[in-house]
Amino acid sequence: MPKTWFITGASSGLGLEMTRQLLERGDRVVATVHRPGALAELQGEAGSNLRMVQLDVTDTPALRQTLADAFAELGRIDVVVSNAGYGLLGAAEELADADIEQLIATNLLASMHIVRAALPHLRGQGGGRIVQVSSEGGQIAYPGLSAYHATKWGIEGFMEAVALEVAPFNIQCIIAEPGPTATNFGRSLVMAPPLAAYDATPVGAVRQSIADGSFVIKGDAARTAAAILAAADAADPPFRLTLGSTAFQSVSAALEQRLAGLRGQRETAFSADRPD
Repeated sequence: MPKTWFITGASSGLGLEMTRQLLERGDRVVATVHRPGALAELQGEAGSNLRMVQLDVTDTPALRQTLADAFAELGRIDVVVSNAGYGLLGAAEELADADIEQLIATNLLASMHIVRAALPHLRGQGGGRIVQVSSEGGQIAYPGLSAYHATKWGIEGFMEAVALEVAPFNIQCIIAEPGPTATNFGRSLVMAPPLAAYDATPVGAVRQSIADGSFVIKGDAARTAAAILAAADAADPPFRLTLGSTAFQSVSAALEQRLAGLRGQRETAFSADRPD
């Protein structure tokens, strides 16, 4: 049976690929875009199955109204996909205040507001799914992407708590964590003006690998999108969905390192308890 989806950040990348695949299989999609006309080609092919809405996700009142209108007009939305976001590259001290604030507004605050705005409608209809597109960057960190990681680690913590809160209402949450994937993420990356002091550091190495194209990208956008949709369709979806061999290996190594560190602190941790 066809489903109805609400997807933010559908102009390009994984949002566009998910929208394309859903329309091909006959589902209905409300797709928000930042640029008017971004989905003109798909609109012509999909007809009434695609509703395109121009939206700046950082405009919270407009975001709430867009979601409310979508639920009211379509009667039911089965899956809400919070996908809009971008990256900011630079050592922490290189970053401009305004760039950090805009990144947080887009990647973290807007994602939180999308979920919060959707929940009353999902509860009212008796359940549904929320897919939050994060990245391996919600579990690990690359030098030079500190602010980006702050948003991804932040939204994952938010979703951890929300999933527990809404489980009694038949609302399931999924955090998708793709590794480096062949989308337009690199082209939309905001670059901070570099300081020479960081040229010979890990930040400089990451910056150089992106500039010269040597940064390894193994992820396929179509396959990644298909895996996210399959998880959202599953009877028992995973809470975290790690996608791509790079993400699997890097997240595995990070978790093992953290667990080893935690276990090594057992005696110190227990020593902090009250004597009684």
